[in-house]
Amino acid sequence: MAIVRTLCGQCPVGCGIRAVTGEGRDLSFTGDAVHPANNGQLCAKSDAIREMVALEGRLLHPMAGHRRIGWDRAIDQAARGLASALSRHGPDSVAMYVSGNLLTEDYYVANKLMKGFVGSANIDAAWRNDDVEGAYRAGLGEDVVPGTYEDMDAADLILMVGAATGDRHPVLMDRIQAVREERSVRLVLLTSGEAGERQNVDLILSITPGTEAALLNGLLLHCHDIGALDRDFMARSVDVPPGFWEALRPDHDLWSVARRCGVAPVDLRAFYDMLGSMRRVVTLHGSGSGQASGLSLSRAILNLHLAMGWIGRTGAAPMPLPAALNAMGGREAGCFSGELAAHMDFSVPSLERTGRFWGSRAIATGPGLDGDALIDAIGAGRIKVLWMLGGMPPADHPLRAVLDRVPFKMVSTAWMDPDIAAQQMIALPSPVWAEKDGTMTGADRLISRQRRIFPLPGQAKPDWWSVTRIGQAMGWGDAFHYERPAEIYREYARLTAYQNGGERLLNLRRHGPISNPAYDELTPWRWGEVPFGDGRFPTESGKARLILG
Repeated sequence: MAIVRTLCGQCPVGCGIRAVTGEGRDLSFTGDAVHPANNGQLCAKSDAIREMVALEGRLLHPMAGHRRIGWDRAIDQAARGLASALSRHGPDSVAMYVSGNLLTEDYYVANKLMKGFVGSANIDAAWRNDDVEGAYRAGLGEDVVPGTYEDMDAADLILMVGAATGDRHPVLMDRIQAVREERSVRLVLLTSGEAGERQNVDLILSITPGTEAALLNGLLLHCHDIGALDRDFMARSVDVPPGFWEALRPDHDLWSVARRCGVAPVDLRAFYDMLGSMRRVVTLHGSGSGQASGLSLSRAILNLHLAMGWIGRTGAAPMPLPAALNAMGGREAGCFSGELAAHMDFSVPSLERTGRFWGSRAIATGPGLDGDALIDAIGAGRIKVLWMLGGMPPADHPLRAVLDRVPFKMVSTAWMDPDIAAQQMIALPSPVWAEKDGTMTGADRLISRQRRIFPLPGQAKPDWWSVTRIGQAMGWGDAFHYERPAEIYREYARLTAYQNGGERLLNLRRHGPISNPAYDELTPWRWGEVPFGDGRFPTESGKARLILG
């Protein structure tokens, strides 16, 4: 019998579990009472861990189409296909699709290979949310989630945008309900009538679908007009674009918003007056089916928190909840098309800094293709190599419909799929979540250790391992020399701190020299402390910005 303290890995909350293994793949588990994300609580999603016990349907050895091959041959074929595309068509002919179930070490190595050595930023991340990430970069200067789960313990009011936000995070909702009983914290649900379980809340405000941003913009204007904004905080820490309030005023008066949102003016005024009187508010929001989403909503939430001073203090923060389990780790490692790495953009100083740190051969110089733009490029025949890291996209994903347009395809996956043979692709066997070893970052910047519950079956290898070996086969062995995830974690931590004089909050300097034993025993820790607690933001002016639009 062995006891493994690891992670559930079924959503971005990042709950800890205490797993007990027996002979073979015998398994039992409970919530980890000392993990700060869940304090021993688990929801029904954790049942999926039991489904990882059986090996039926697993890919247990490398494949080339319908033929079984060895790892050496698979790596050789992958490297030759990649080298051919680079020499004949250039780096823009290479693309990667990354799922949301990878560890931060996997994301980091994949991003380094693509952007630092292949020279392509064509990375379609299944977990990306440009609406949230773009708004937070524009408003705060960096894609930083300001809130933590502990903020809800100290809030006066929790505003939840969309019933699905609570439905998708049951452990988080249990925590909120406990706080409501202990401290009489108010929970307000802003819903457009989407399907979802009815939460136990203090107030439900039902509005016309798609009008969430208009309602919150109206709240911001109302607070401005009645003098409820935090004027001192704004003077010290927030840049207001010229004409911002004039541009906000049309169609955002109480009567216009009430009519647009389908709410009685008296109810809307009561909602505005209640929130306007609060000093510590946490706003939970996300994206996806049955959920309010969009750049306008993210901007409205961020503008409201900045103007009201609901940020940079315990119990007050906007808190976007990602859809995928380690979306935060992927974003922080830069494994998507829009940033370089470690919260660095494609500016000349960032390119020089990252290229020097990596020893890059051909660094990507700007954002790449993803989403519809990548699908169009594939359909037009411009993508010659596609690597699907972390598994095939869902059956209804548009990428499936254009796979036959890509001459050379690879997939790193734990599961057999009919398209592997049908599309004549190279398939590299990888672990399920319960077989992974590394770190993930929860929705509130909490870094935790995922420890392997089961040994790797058959010839399965970690995703970072296959990326490393292909990098070596391409002749980049001096940069891809990893033998264990601790080495990757150390390098990633050093990159976040490299020539970082405080212009980026993401700084894991304390773990740059972490030893292998210390990494193995790593306990959950959160980077960033209380972001913006000193009233300064990582922008040229040192101030956050209200965003027009």
